[in-house]
Parts: sequence; structure tokens; C-alpha cells
Amino acid sequence: MRKIAIVGGSGVYNPTALKGFTEQIINTPYGDALCNIGELHGNKVVFIARHGVGHKTAPHKVNYRANIWALKSLGVEEIFATTAVGSLNKTMTPGHFVICDQILDFTKSRICTFYDTPERGVVHVDFTNPYCATLREKTIECIKDMNITYHTTGCYVCTEGPRFESGAEIKMYAKLGGDLVGMTNIPESILAREAEMCYVNCSIVTNMGAGISLEPISHAEVVQEMKVSIDKMDRLIDKFISYNKDIKSECFCQEALKDFGGFKL
Repeated sequence: MRKIAIVGGSGVYNPTALKGFTEQIINTPYGDALCNIGELHGNKVVFIARHGVGHKTAPHKVNYRANIWALKSLGVEEIFATTAVGSLNKTMTPGHFVICDQILDFTKSRICTFYDTPERGVVHVDFTNPYCATLREKTIECIKDMNITYHTTGCYVCTEGPRFESGAEIKMYAKLGGDLVGMTNIPESILAREAEMCYVNCSIVTNMGAGISLEPISHAEVVQEMKVSIDKMDRLIDKFISYNKDIKSECFCQEALKDFGGFKL
């Protein structure tokens, strides 16, 4: 039995998929995390709405440490994260899915580690490849036979938010190699690596970035595009959960802190 978490971004709240799941509040040293726990396709599945019920928590205020700690305490080994993003790359247009392979961190005020106290000590985790190679391959295998336009690589630029980016920032991110811009993959992906869990991010492009788009960026635009794409994401998630075949790619996510004695709750 695989132990999988689905971390839902903007609009990914399918009540039908969660039928029969139990809602549970998990207490962590960083606060409480609300999880929906159940089984699908013979696997244990935990769902977390990243922004809270009703999308009430801004990206820079999400309690990422509580969420990841809760998932680890529940025995989760695989995290499939979804994000809504703007595009810096004209080949990645609204409605396209991107299985990211790299990330650039432009956040400013977020705590990006579990190891920031004398009691926890200090660790330096490898982040050369931010996303799990095994889960990336699994996601690509799942999506390739679906009627979805997708990209197998993409560099996610994470900004602080909650504002959208300036036109000059978008130009800079693109020059640095960014393809997508969002507000939630940092510190989520870093914390998952520290907690020695496999983590993959599949982004849905909802709009073109500032200065590329002919119109001002609006949250309504993001929400509307998510409504168009949400059924496809729900089907991809279901296929990912049911995809129990062995994958050739190897990852070392679950040994990320072996030099420091492993991650300890």
C-alpha cells in the first residue's frame, strides 16, 4: 500500500473524490493541520487544502511546516502537489500542465526549515533536484495518454505574494531561466525534502505573466482558468493514485538526511 498525500492548490477541492474520507485535525509543534484521510485504489491517501477550507489563507501565511509535519506523522511517503501559476514562457499557455523539474526562490519572509532551533540542530539538505525523479516519471506516465497539453520540464519561480509580479520582475525571472511563477512551492518543497518525503509538483498555467499578458492580471482570471482545468487535474490525480507500477527512475528523497541521522518527528 502506497501512502500518498495530495496537496491541493487553487480550486482543487473535489468533494466527490473525498467521499468516505474522515476529517482529522493533526496536532503538530507548529500548529494544527486539517487533513482528509481515506483509501483510494488500495492506497492510503491524505488530502490537505493548502489555503484552508474556502481558500482563506494567503500564500505567505500558509502554515507549511504544520502541513508537512502532519503528513509525515501520518506516514505519508509521496506528495503530489498542485499549483496554479502564471507563465513566463510563451510555449506554456493557459490550460497547459507542467511537471516542474527546477525552482527559483524569491520569497522573503518565510521560514524554510524545520531546523531553526538549538533543540533541532542544524542541517544542510541537498536540493540540487527539488522534485522527486520517481514521482516526476510516474506523473509523466499518467498524463501522457490523457487529452492534456503538458510539458515534462519547467522552472517554477516562487515569489512572496500575495501581490502579482511587476512587468520588470517577470522579465528578470525569464532571463534567469524561469518558466512559471507562483507563490506556494517554497517552502513546501524544501520542507518535504527535509522530512524525507518524495515530492512532485504539477502546475496548471492559468495566465501569462505581467507584461506578457495584454491585460492586467486578476485573481478572477486565475479562478476562471482553474474551473476549466480542474476536471483534468482531478482525473490526473486519480490516475496517479491508482498507478502502482514500478518506475525505473531512482530517487534518494527518503535518505535526504542520512548524514544527519535521518528526519525525526
